[in-house]
Amino acid sequence: MSIKTQYVSLNIANGSSMLAYTAKPYTTSAGTPAIIVLQEAFGVNGHIRKVTERFAQEGYIAIAPELFHRTGPEKFEGSYDNFPAVMPHMQALTPEGLTADLQAAYQWLTQQPIDQDKIYSVGYCLGGRVSFLANAILPLKAGVSYYGGGVDQLADKAPDLHGRHLFFWGGKDQHIKPENIQNIIQAVENAGKDYVNVKFSYADHGFNCDERASYNEAASKEAWALTLAFLKNN
Repeated sequence: MSIKTQYVSLNIANGSSMLAYTAKPYTTSAGTPAIIVLQEAFGVNGHIRKVTERFAQEGYIAIAPELFHRTGPEKFEGSYDNFPAVMPHMQALTPEGLTADLQAAYQWLTQQPIDQDKIYSVGYCLGGRVSFLANAILPLKAGVSYYGGGVDQLADKAPDLHGRHLFFWGGKDQHIKPENIQNIIQAVENAGKDYVNVKFSYADHGFNCDERASYNEAASKEAWALTLAFLKNN
């Protein structure tokens, strides 16, 4: 499917602005689904832009907001071999700031020719946590979190989930402990919310990113197929 891409500037509730990378099919209609794509700790880099474009090629209007816009350049791209350099930007994120950013991205999507009842979120690493938050604060149809570090810290948001949530984890991931996964899944279950929990025993953290040493082609392809099926079924 032919797509078109561009950066757009979004107005944030506090009066500031944020760039976001967007991708959409050339032809859209009132039945077009939409998705918020949420970055890793390394910004809206080449990998995240490619993921955004892949969703557009599947028929979605997709938007990837620059979550580090308060502390970094307008277009932030960190290096996968220099995690300490991105830490200050991650640590500066606040629930209030993320909420404002997510609301701005959502508002932009609602102004596009889409099906207002088919808006989703997906996030990777840091974005996996933010995608869970998005599902709690926005009226999304469903959300997806790939190896969301720290998502268990949002366990109190589980009762607020609007749509079903799909979780992906790597069995070899040393960054996210099994008890962290158990805590968030138990919170969602206790809240009576629908979810799907998938662990690839043979995959590490960041398995979906082909720019990382931890990339696992099989897990990436299988997770992509599951993601598309999950979104379509919801």
